[in-house]
Amino acid sequence: MNPDIRNLDLNLLKAFDALLDERSVTRAAQRLALTQPAVSGMLMRLRDSFDDPLFVRAQRGMVPTARAEQLAEPVKRLLGEIETMLRPAAFDPATASMTLVIASTDYALRAVVVPWLGSLRLRAPNIRVAVQPVDHRELHGQLDRGDVDMALLTPETTAPGLRASDLFDERYVCVLRADHPDAAAGSLSLDRFCALDHVLVSSSGAAFKGVTDAALARIGRSRRVVTSVSSFLVVPEILLASDLIAVVPRRLALRQPGLVMLEPPLEIPGFRKTLVWHERTHRDPGQQWVRALLTQACRAVR
Repeated sequence: MNPDIRNLDLNLLKAFDALLDERSVTRAAQRLALTQPAVSGMLMRLRDSFDDPLFVRAQRGMVPTARAEQLAEPVKRLLGEIETMLRPAAFDPATASMTLVIASTDYALRAVVVPWLGSLRLRAPNIRVAVQPVDHRELHGQLDRGDVDMALLTPETTAPGLRASDLFDERYVCVLRADHPDAAAGSLSLDRFCALDHVLVSSSGAAFKGVTDAALARIGRSRRVVTSVSSFLVVPEILLASDLIAVVPRRLALRQPGLVMLEPPLEIPGFRKTLVWHERTHRDPGQQWVRALLTQACRAVR
C-alpha cells in the first residue's frame, strides 16, 4: 500500500522523529509533551500509512525496522526545512536571540571558540553559547536530536552523513618558558630535545607517549616524558613553574605570556580542524551566519 500524503501531518512526522531518537514511547511522549496513549496512537497511524511496523519491541526499548531506518534521514531533513521555513527569512545578528550548543575539545575551546567569541559578542550580543566536551559515542545522536548544533572535530573523527567544513591545518611547536636555560639559543638540537624532560597531553592523562613519540620512533629515537596531563589548558602553568618543555599545537602557544616557541628538531605530523553540523541546520540562516563568522575568526589567526 502506498502512503497517503493526506494522512501524514507534521505532528506524525515529529512523533516518528522522537520515537527514532528515544526508542521508547514513554520517552518520546515526554519529549513531545504528550501522553503515552497519544504517542501510541500516532505510532499506529504511522504504521498504517507506511504499511510497516516501523518499530519492534526488543530487550532494551524499541528497535527501528529497515523501513524506519530508510525514512530517518529524509524525515529529519524535512523537519529541519520546515523549521527554517517558519523562521523569519532575514537574519539580523544584532537583534537575534538564540542559544548555540557546541561540542569541543579543550584544544578547540582555546584555539577556535575563544577568538570566535570576541567577534560574536560584538556582532550578536544576544546569542548565548554553551560549550560541552565532545563525546564521540553520543555526538551523532546529539546532532540528530538538536542537542548539539555544531562540533569541532578532525576529518578522521567526523562520522559519515554529517556536513563538514575545514577550518585550518595545525602544526606542532616546542614551548618552554622564556627564561628556560635552552630558550636563548633559539633552537633545539635533536639530542638536546630528547634529553630534556617533557610534559605530554593525553586524553586520559595517563599515557606517556603521543604523536611526537611516534615520530621519534620512526627515526630510532625517544624522549623523556615525565608528566602526563589530560588538558592542554594547564600546560602553560606547568612550563612556567619548571624546566619542562612541551610539544603543543601552535595555536595554543600564541600570545602566552612568559613562554617562547621553538621549531621541533624533527618532522611531527599536524592535523586539520573541522567544523561539523547536521543536515537539519544546514539551511538555517542563523546557523549559516554563525558558521561563517566562526570560519572567518579562525582564518584571521596568524
